[in-house]
Amino acid sequence: MKDREKEQRQRVLDPVSRISEIIFGVLMALSFTGALNAATAGREEVRTVLLTALGCNLAWGLVDAVMYLVATMTERGRNLTLLGLVRGASEPRTAHDTIAEALPGRLGEAISAEGLEDIRRRLVALPEVPTRVRLGRDDYAGAFGVFLLVVLSTFPVVVPFIFISELALAMRVSNGVALVMLFIGGYQLGKYAGGIAWKTGLAMAAVGGVLVSIIMALGG
Repeated sequence: MKDREKEQRQRVLDPVSRISEIIFGVLMALSFTGALNAATAGREEVRTVLLTALGCNLAWGLVDAVMYLVATMTERGRNLTLLGLVRGASEPRTAHDTIAEALPGRLGEAISAEGLEDIRRRLVALPEVPTRVRLGRDDYAGAFGVFLLVVLSTFPVVVPFIFISELALAMRVSNGVALVMLFIGGYQLGKYAGGIAWKTGLAMAAVGGVLVSIIMALGG
């Protein structure tokens, strides 16, 4: 029982959320480092850009963490509302419709009336739930995890500029590291989705390059 609870605490973020936050952090860092001019940039300018990139990811990490908590509360409130509608339905048919509409995709259409009734009975039999939405330790741990992922994903992209004095070489190494990270992120997403992982990895690296170009063109 303790092992199961420990595993649940460790999985406060699903794989898609973890990978998406890392990819977001990499793209944000690239939008700054990609603006450097290898021919004219001096060490002071490089230092300013790196600090700006880190500061930007710190800020966006905080924003993403807060929005994670907002999304968690919103989804939890929606679930409480749906549970109240199911329990308070005057007829089982009305509860069935509520359950079917809440299920993702076309899953609601695939479940028979007997299956929907079984779900309704299980929901009605649940013990009383809190009437107000509350955030717990795992929710704050998830928000902190979001913050860390966005911030820490900056460092692999900026570290080459710290240890490599030749700016052109540092930029090539940084971009190479970023592309590898994007490929790995896409690979993991493809694997999780059950698709062709390496194709998804290549697509993510390509899309990442295009997105960074657009961000830089828009002045971001």
